[in-house]
Amino acid sequence: MRIDAAPCSGHAEVSLRQLEKSDVEAWYEYLRLPEVFRHTSWNLRSSDDLRAMFDELDSASADSTRRLAIVDNRSQQLIGTVGFHTVSSVNHTAEIAYDLSPVHWGKGIASAVCAAVTAWSFSAYGFVRVQATVLQTNSRSTEVLRRCRFRYEGLMRAYRMVRGTPGDFALYSRLPDD
Repeated sequence: MRIDAAPCSGHAEVSLRQLEKSDVEAWYEYLRLPEVFRHTSWNLRSSDDLRAMFDELDSASADSTRRLAIVDNRSQQLIGTVGFHTVSSVNHTAEIAYDLSPVHWGKGIASAVCAAVTAWSFSAYGFVRVQATVLQTNSRSTEVLRRCRFRYEGLMRAYRMVRGTPGDFALYSRLPDD
């Protein structure tokens, strides 16, 4: 689903805007890096795998995926993405997902953007729950969620296939009053 008005990023060095097809190559460039790829469930073979997502992003359905570009304010280049998948308009819930180029890790960007977009989703979409699933190996993402006041709910064993192998994922959630 296209997002008309992106929220404030919550971080002075970056802005948020709608993710565009022209961002695909920059997005793929960092997602394919081993230090990023190993902590995700992406099964990317080329940038074409990301292009296929835009049918869902361009959908007008209330339950479609929503994804924003995280843009460096100086260079105006894409350095990450943040958004929601597994959106349920019936249940007013969604799962947040984010990624960031490793060059920008450790600067508080992921935490600021995750917190800002989660808070915005409660007011803009009326979500009553935002959840996140994180591969057990992804300690950096776990710390982002904890800083953003997400609560650990448990381990989901063999929850999602990770390049052909069942992966264990930790489940976190945040409610509007958390």
